[in-house]
Amino acid sequence: MFSQSVGGLFAIGLEERGEVIGVAIVGRPVARMLQNGYTAEITRLCVRDGFYNACSILAALQQAEYNAMGYRRLITYILKTERGDSLKAAGFKQKIIGEVGGGSWNRQDRPRVDTHPIEQKKLFEVGINQ
Repeated sequence: MFSQSVGGLFAIGLEERGEVIGVAIVGRPVARMLQNGYTAEITRLCVRDGFYNACSILAALQQAEYNAMGYRRLITYILKTERGDSLKAAGFKQKIIGEVGGGSWNRQDRPRVDTHPIEQKKLFEVGINQ
């Protein structure tokens, strides 16, 4: 299945021995209330199985790039059931604002088949607002 990342600012790939092992996309925040001109959001981060530090490396590389572009706050969301160890290792802090997002897009007048996790999410951030 193909998933589109609208509002992408930049993408980073991570390779080992000439083989891509991870990719990440940073874009404008999905929540329009956070689109303030200095906040960016990690909208996608994918790593092949077996490369345990790749998520932390990608998160750190994204921080360096977003700083170079003049952004001051980088956010991302993880599922409620995830621990966030790789984000913590890269310097992100969990922002305690309660649970956000999640749920189904399926509505009686607009039927959908949920193919994504529908559980609540936790917000992590790095930057000036920590």
